[in-house]
Amino acid sequence: MIRRPPRSTPLYSSAASDVYKRQHILSSLGESDKELLNEIQWTFPLVTRPFDAIAKKFDTTPEIIKEKLNHLKEIGVLRQLSAIFDTRKLGYTSSLVAMEIENDKLDYVASQINRHPGVSHNYERDHQFNLWFTLAVPPGADLKTELEKFNVLKGIKKVRMLPTLQLFKIGVKLDMVDDKKHDVAPTEEKKEIKNIKFDPTEQDKDFIRELQKDMEIIDEPFVKAANNLGMTEDELFAKMKHYESIGVLRRFAAILRHRQVGFTANGMIVWKVPEDRITSVGETLGSFPQVSHCYERPTYDDWPYNVFSMIHCKTQDEANDVAKTIQNQINVDEFRILFSSREFKKTRVEYFVENSFSLEDAATS
Repeated sequence: MIRRPPRSTPLYSSAASDVYKRQHILSSLGESDKELLNEIQWTFPLVTRPFDAIAKKFDTTPEIIKEKLNHLKEIGVLRQLSAIFDTRKLGYTSSLVAMEIENDKLDYVASQINRHPGVSHNYERDHQFNLWFTLAVPPGADLKTELEKFNVLKGIKKVRMLPTLQLFKIGVKLDMVDDKKHDVAPTEEKKEIKNIKFDPTEQDKDFIRELQKDMEIIDEPFVKAANNLGMTEDELFAKMKHYESIGVLRRFAAILRHRQVGFTANGMIVWKVPEDRITSVGETLGSFPQVSHCYERPTYDDWPYNVFSMIHCKTQDEANDVAKTIQNQINVDEFRILFSSREFKKTRVEYFVENSFSLEDAATS
């Protein structure tokens, strides 16, 4: 039974530490909150009254579900409820980028890179390559040209583009319920996607822009989107299911703020895999529930790791244990974990929104 959430606590003062905030938030989450967050990260009902459907599943009322979700948004746990699209299927080109930045210029460079509308994630990591970000550009734009715009920034020593060569898995699900954690074993099945080329029309672009918006927590939240798009709700749901079947829409789901719910050990495990085993190892890594993302990426003389897998744990010790357990099952000798020490930016790329970008004003900074 899900109970009504407590009344909102006062806003934190700017002087309160991040650790205190997280501890306060975590202590306020009951088991029913965690069960609810687990549920809506992966299976949000695409029906006229979704909160009624969720309430029925948890043997409670829609009013309590809505109140709890609004409370989780207010305290910073729930980032948004929206459609999650596949960047590549939409015709965007993207890459992970690693940079070596002079330490005294790191904050400055990171802040300038954050200005780019195609930069969605930007982290400091504990390595010679100390700045890692993702950059995506729309159809018709050249990724390398966009990346070269950062050359005017002082303090950049090295740049390594690390685009996806093979995608084995993408999909974050933070297991909020401690006693329901999965064993560290390759138990997940890969979702089958129809291999159909997608050339978005202007109507498709309107649809994608609309479904990327954070959904209102009201009785019939899809009505507004359907009205804005000039279609019925049934047509809206049918289009969403079609997009999902061809891989354009990965899912409609809740996105949580990792750190606020205690997942502070954001670990990028990079593996040096023999060429003839890359595909088999990548597919196995992708089937571990603890792995949220897994890719093959290119190597360089100063970067020999070709398979990347992301895990999200509550401590670095836990992450190291998970990595070692995975290593014992995939039999890859050489790996390392790069933890994010600071999060400079974490957002969603807004698709099909016209944004020009330049850093001319930064050249003299």
